[in-house]
Amino acid sequence: MARTDTDDLVGLLEDEEAHAEIPAILPLLPVRDVVIFTHMILPLFVTREKSVKAVDAAMEKDRYIFLATQTDASVEEPKPDDIHKVGNVGRVLRVLKLPDGRVKILIQALAKARVLSYAQKRSFFRVKVERISEEPYNESLELTALMRNVAEQCEKILSMRGELSEDVTTILKSIDHPGRLADLVASNLNLKIEEAQELFEISDPEARLRRVNELVCREVELSAMQARIQENVRDEISKSQKDYFLREQMRAIKGELGESYERAEESADYQRKIKRARMSREAEAEAFKQLKRLEQMHPESAEAPVVRSYLDWLVEIPWSKSTKDAIDIKKAQKVLDEDHYGLEKIKERILEYLAVRKLNPTMKGPILCFVGPPGVGKTSLGQSIARAMDRKFYRMSLGGIRDEAEIRGHRRTYIGALPGRIIQGLKTCGSHNPVFMMDEIDKVGTDFRGDPTSALLEALDPEQNNAFSDHYINLPFDLSRVMFITTANITDTIPSALLDRMEIINLSGYTEDEKLSIAQKYLVPRQVKENGLKEGDIVITESAIKKMATDYTCEAGLRNLEREIGTLCRKVSRKIAEGEKGPFTISGKNLDKYLGLAKYFPEMDQDVAQVGLATGLAWTQVGGEALYVEASVMKGKGELVLTGQLGEVMQESARAAMTYTRAYAEKLKIDPELFESYDVHIHVPAGAIPKDGPSAGVAMAVALISVFTQRPVKNDVAMTGEITLRGRVLPIGGLKEKAIGALRAGIKTIVMPDKNRKELSELPAQVKKKILFIPVTRMEEVLPLVLLPGEGKRLAAASRRKGNGADGKK
Repeated sequence: MARTDTDDLVGLLEDEEAHAEIPAILPLLPVRDVVIFTHMILPLFVTREKSVKAVDAAMEKDRYIFLATQTDASVEEPKPDDIHKVGNVGRVLRVLKLPDGRVKILIQALAKARVLSYAQKRSFFRVKVERISEEPYNESLELTALMRNVAEQCEKILSMRGELSEDVTTILKSIDHPGRLADLVASNLNLKIEEAQELFEISDPEARLRRVNELVCREVELSAMQARIQENVRDEISKSQKDYFLREQMRAIKGELGESYERAEESADYQRKIKRARMSREAEAEAFKQLKRLEQMHPESAEAPVVRSYLDWLVEIPWSKSTKDAIDIKKAQKVLDEDHYGLEKIKERILEYLAVRKLNPTMKGPILCFVGPPGVGKTSLGQSIARAMDRKFYRMSLGGIRDEAEIRGHRRTYIGALPGRIIQGLKTCGSHNPVFMMDEIDKVGTDFRGDPTSALLEALDPEQNNAFSDHYINLPFDLSRVMFITTANITDTIPSALLDRMEIINLSGYTEDEKLSIAQKYLVPRQVKENGLKEGDIVITESAIKKMATDYTCEAGLRNLEREIGTLCRKVSRKIAEGEKGPFTISGKNLDKYLGLAKYFPEMDQDVAQVGLATGLAWTQVGGEALYVEASVMKGKGELVLTGQLGEVMQESARAAMTYTRAYAEKLKIDPELFESYDVHIHVPAGAIPKDGPSAGVAMAVALISVFTQRPVKNDVAMTGEITLRGRVLPIGGLKEKAIGALRAGIKTIVMPDKNRKELSELPAQVKKKILFIPVTRMEEVLPLVLLPGEGKRLAAASRRKGNGADGKK
């Protein structure tokens, strides 16, 4: 049978527990891809956490569980509306816990029931059920004939499948109840879930058997049709073999008549292409070797197309074709300035490379890696480099690639094999010295198909890539003339061996003034043109652009700002298309009429200094931003509670800050008894976003000291640095990005580690002009800078209050 063996069929007839006392409330086990009919005994694999908990609950009590089929099998976490109301009350006969966390159970369906309500929905479902009784039926000759017909048709189907046995025949003949026969046959038909559930919910045994009879008849017709199709296929195969022999005879006759010139012409064409491709000696020898194989091979053999495809790739790869570099340093600088605003250090590095290339054309090109948040112009920089050098440009996105063959190609032994993306890109460019950009190298994945980053090691090593070997081509190819450029948002996920082969060039986010200049010079003209407007149709003022950058976008790059500008242009385009006359001026005052309410607001109310609220600085993949740290105390036993999705390193920073506060309590004028009588809660808002790293240690310590001394923290001062148990402030990373994020948040002063002082020279002049940077080495230097004098009463220790009365009052 399809789902049960002989023992399971015998189990279907066992009704010893059919009239057992079933509890009113049962755990619910949703099942997928199967409708469980009454009296079935079958194994189930339970993988979902809720389902495992439901099985455990059943085993702890009386082994009873309610089984119901999902309406959609693809739903991983079904809700009550995703589960059919009618199902089966089952009894768990056996449970086996597997090493991979799954549970295998053997279950017997006892009685049909209906869900009345859900008693529990949290960790797993508990349902209140009502048993559904079978309707009575009248024995008649017609019903007996119907049962016999269903049994015979079922035997016929099993015979066509080769699954019929004497045991099955005996069981089918021994069943005298129409409902049981219907359930038994239906459970072994290949029914759709909807059909099976509809059949299962029919409570009249005779009506259910009639419906099963219809389905069995349909299955017999399908099986017969399938047999006819298989017979026709066998006939087709015989015909194909006959045609093959006839074609062979005709080909022999044509050969005798001298009509085999087509193959000779194909061979001559390949010879011309091989010579014209100017391959390396090794590649040319391999090409002629494969051509000789093709000439000796039967044209209709399975290997011939593989060899032809291989030869086509060999002759189309640009072995010696290249574009001539037109390196003019002044022209290149002009191109870079036209395409990108700012980025002076990056432009300087690119011009240095071009200058060296001009003086030494045979140099091995470095592998540049542009690292920065999204939208800062990493990809477009590669296009500008290609334009400045008059080279072809090819962009290859690595995001999500998990197969090593995407980089190095497949072996020719595989059906449909192709070269890797590097060789394909060179063929597309038609030259062996393009600017080859590998985008999102930090998002390459790894699984059972290999590690693509390891495949990139050879290609991105200037000392090795002059003999790069693709699995499909299987010949050394010189990649040393290719200028490889990679981009990434972060370097943490790039393997160290690959990172070592690249020269990292960091691109920070843009300041507000830089965004204004870029928008006026590049974004607005581009969007005006793309939306069909003329230069005088729309005027976007500086105040409108600044407001869009602060209130409608929150990013280090410019993508969302350009989208908002595009939205303004589209709305003006519609007005002009409807007959209104311009020009339309958009300023900060009327911007909300076009874009609606502002989308971004400060995370917290920082208008005034507050006790226990410190401002830190965080670095993310999309740039720097302000990070707020809250601390609060309540009567307790000195426990420390941390919330806000903090990573392990950040939790350790909080504990270090707490230890420092306790260790230096006397110097900080904090009563040591407070730590025993108060619980401390540290929370970092935006709780849905995971956070980690040690650089918030200073901010956490300031928040703790503020709440214990009841001294407010200045609202316009941000701080960053890792704290030690002795109060030393250690250096952090990403100061430039954090400073730009602080500027966006309106911070006036940044307290930073003294060891990061040297990085101040790399900050934009506008940032240093608007923000005061104060380097510190210890927490003792930080506290006077960030804490205001105390306001109101200080915290009192619980032990002192106890002596004043039972309620703690005087």
